[in-house]
Amino acid sequence: MNCVFAGDIDAEARRAYQQNFHIVPAGDITEIDPGSVPDHEILLAGFPCQPPSIIGDMRGFDDSRGNLIFDVAAIIDAKRPSAFVLENVRQLLTHNIGRTIEAIISALNGLGYRADWSVLNALDFGLPQKRERTIIVGFEDHSIPYEWPDPNGE
Repeated sequence: MNCVFAGDIDAEARRAYQQNFHIVPAGDITEIDPGSVPDHEILLAGFPCQPPSIIGDMRGFDDSRGNLIFDVAAIIDAKRPSAFVLENVRQLLTHNIGRTIEAIISALNGLGYRADWSVLNALDFGLPQKRERTIIVGFEDHSIPYEWPDPNGE
């Protein structure tokens, strides 16, 4: 794989990314024209986890950071990758009685993708850290079979 684009609002994170991966990340995604992102086959993205979590007072879409998922969706819509993988905190699922994840999945499905989610724990896949994350995957080709990995390796 070859990374064709990266972005982060934090200058220190961009500098570290450039030093580690030799690509200069763009800044604030809200100021990026989705059409200017290079073409790509798979989009991998995380979006701010504070809005649906306790640390962000669970403000969700009322926190401007909570809407960055829709900037990611705009890139997906403009560039039409074959697939995407998105990640966020486990609390994304229960935020606003499940309405937040429903709105996100609905928006992604509305772009013509087949989107689905699951909670995966890094500990279940051989990493020495308990880190539960909501993972969202989507495929433009609805006929592509997909099964979530089994944490037991079966």
